[in-house]
Amino acid sequence: MKYLHLIWAELFRRKTRTILTLLSILAAFLLFGLLNGVRESFAEAGKSAAGASRLQTGSKLSFIQTLPLSLNERIKQVDGVDTVTYANWFGGAYQDPRNQIFSFAVAPNYLDLYPEIEVAPAQREAFNNTRTGILVGELLMKRFGWKVGQKIPLQSTIFPNRDGSKNWSFDIVGTLRSKDKKSGGWYDNLVLMQWKYFDESTSYNRGETGWYVVRVSDPAQADRVAKAIDTLSANSAYETKTMTEQAAFANWMKQTANIGLIVGSIMGAVFFTLLLLTGNTMAQAVRERIPELAVLKTIGFSNRSVLGLVLAESVLLVLIGGVLGLALAAVLGPIINVGSGGMINMPPVGWNSWLLGLGLMAAIGLLVGSLPAMRAMRLNIVDALSGR
Repeated sequence: MKYLHLIWAELFRRKTRTILTLLSILAAFLLFGLLNGVRESFAEAGKSAAGASRLQTGSKLSFIQTLPLSLNERIKQVDGVDTVTYANWFGGAYQDPRNQIFSFAVAPNYLDLYPEIEVAPAQREAFNNTRTGILVGELLMKRFGWKVGQKIPLQSTIFPNRDGSKNWSFDIVGTLRSKDKKSGGWYDNLVLMQWKYFDESTSYNRGETGWYVVRVSDPAQADRVAKAIDTLSANSAYETKTMTEQAAFANWMKQTANIGLIVGSIMGAVFFTLLLLTGNTMAQAVRERIPELAVLKTIGFSNRSVLGLVLAESVLLVLIGGVLGLALAAVLGPIINVGSGGMINMPPVGWNSWLLGLGLMAAIGLLVGSLPAMRAMRLNIVDALSGR
């Protein structure tokens, strides 16, 4: 610690270069903080359903595989199950295929399992009594300028209707609102339609459904209930996998793309670039100070002391930028969640991310500082002072 003032002075000897390097390190660890939580959440997803009050049952084979509707009554009979509902992906788009909309065909009791969704009682009744009725999230209503009572066309990206066209017509009968904008705001961007109308209007469904949603009586028994539900279809053509809704979404993403590989590749590219950048900064800093390092040796600093000073400077540089980056990630994560209305659920920067991040900072600092530090340690005083 007694040499900290010396290390600090050398670190900011070229303020502009140091600040630009710090900003690069900050950006790298900001990205690391945001992405590492996503990677961990996908890695841990589905390991346990303990404590969950709501489970989702889908095909064990693939999220695009449908399940027979006969499972509905059988799941109801499982000990610990309070309520069961079902839904199917519709995959709608409005006017332009790029205007993708999260849209589900749902059973009449679907909203009973989602108390976090607010629908006016009169609109809920209208939805139940209108064959072509849909409930639309309030953000979607504002985005497209829709109003209750309006008839709108939606184009399914997957399912054609009976006449072979993918153009469907619906009547807006109500608005969906998320009670908690921080955690469930994505419902404000959702469209719900009648499962019966969907099933009768496309020849591709055949009385089957995409997934079941189960509310358990006791969340502490969720794991047992999940295993009991999956036992119903074991060794059949419709084997199921029951998990929490968060885990089901993560599983769907895993089948779409290898999230761990993608995130790991991005972070690897970022840190490789960071190694080159920080290494160049340290090499330049030591090269500029060769006469000064020779003076330090002349007045009594040992080779190991000079080695330690350069390594400490390198580690301190990465630590300052890295800690600022992770702290910024911890602050920005909740802001991104709120700003997206719940469409993005960025995991918090936890202790695992902090410990891994600090380890990376120390490793990168030592790695990029090792060659310049070795050069400084082996420096010959006469050659250095003579400018050779």
